[in-house]
Amino acid sequence: MELTKIFQGFDLLAFQIEHDWKLAVVRLVLVLLGIVMVYLGRKGILEPLLMIPMGLGMSTINASMMFFDPVNMVNKTTVDPTRVGTLFLDSIESNNNNLMTLCQIDWLQPIYTFAFSNGLIACLIFIGIGSLLDIGFVMARPYQSMFLAICAELGTFLTLPIAMLFKGMTPGEAASIALVGGADGPMVLFGSLKMAPELFVPITVVAYLYLALAYGGFPYLIRFMVPKKFRMIEMPKEKNVREFSSFEKLLFSIVACVVLSFLFPVAAPLFFSLFLGIAIRESGLEKFRYFVSEIILYGSTLTLGVLLGILCDAKTIMNPQVLPLLILGIISLGLSAVGGLIGGYLMYFFTGGKYNPVIGIAGVSCVPSTAKVAQKAVAHDNPGAVIMQYALGANICGVITTAIITAAYICLIQS
Repeated sequence: MELTKIFQGFDLLAFQIEHDWKLAVVRLVLVLLGIVMVYLGRKGILEPLLMIPMGLGMSTINASMMFFDPVNMVNKTTVDPTRVGTLFLDSIESNNNNLMTLCQIDWLQPIYTFAFSNGLIACLIFIGIGSLLDIGFVMARPYQSMFLAICAELGTFLTLPIAMLFKGMTPGEAASIALVGGADGPMVLFGSLKMAPELFVPITVVAYLYLALAYGGFPYLIRFMVPKKFRMIEMPKEKNVREFSSFEKLLFSIVACVVLSFLFPVAAPLFFSLFLGIAIRESGLEKFRYFVSEIILYGSTLTLGVLLGILCDAKTIMNPQVLPLLILGIISLGLSAVGGLIGGYLMYFFTGGKYNPVIGIAGVSCVPSTAKVAQKAVAHDNPGAVIMQYALGANICGVITTAIITAAYICLIQS
């Protein structure tokens, strides 16, 4: 008995087995799942930038639970000896005085409170993403790109009414989980903060889990929906394709940012962050570009992955509201991928068979992963086929359409 007191993990596990064995089993399963996620990320089957820190965080948080009541211990009030906690963070504490106490105890609490739960990390990632995007791909083919991006929002549109059929789900929660179909993690984080703050942690966790799985699952969907003869189609060489100057791209970014912010001010932080990154790229500010594309983007992504893993504790996953989110999230993302490919087929028919339908899946705005998936799927069957420039145009437009839909949902829900 004294040995279990020394090794507190065993003490808590024995207590949970006795009082709530299901929770104990889920904890162990999540520890193993985290290890698998790290392995699959290392192998490149899943997105390594997110899966490795997220998997390690998931395993660690479920292994490091103990009997811990830090707020009452510090405030010298009655301590609950059966309260379970960790030294990482508490995502459900809302009392400001208690939060300040936790910020001095839990090592990740300040980052979570001041950077994650207010959407700051989402905006920082958007700045970094913007610095990597060449808006010229959109400007060269605006109508094709926008058409595919809209088609690839099928899940975002259809999941909202489907989610409303689930008992007890509010319009805000339904809209938040529908945004998973946009395949833009920062957008889901930002939208759920505004529309479903009480569920934004599980919604965000579900979104990023599925976005990582999309990297490994979309190639199979492409092979299922697009026959080899269509996947092998080479895009015709374009004549008189205009090359846009950096000044024109910068001007386009400024105008687009101002117009979109005027139309949807509720999403102005996202618009500003994305187009700020693009503006830095096109202004020739190489030191700034290096800073945001290397340090800020990768630093924020690492922090995001760690926090998402830490938030995957057994209690969160066992929340009865999480199961509908898991179902609706995969429905939304799957429908969007199908919608994108349908858009690709429509472009194939509109152009008389001169368009590769695989490009459509790049409209799902997981930049630049889905564009890479599309190019890789095509090159596997026809190494000479290059569709990357078309895919990136749809990809970048997908980010913009998802931001617009997020803003529209927030306006409708909050009105």
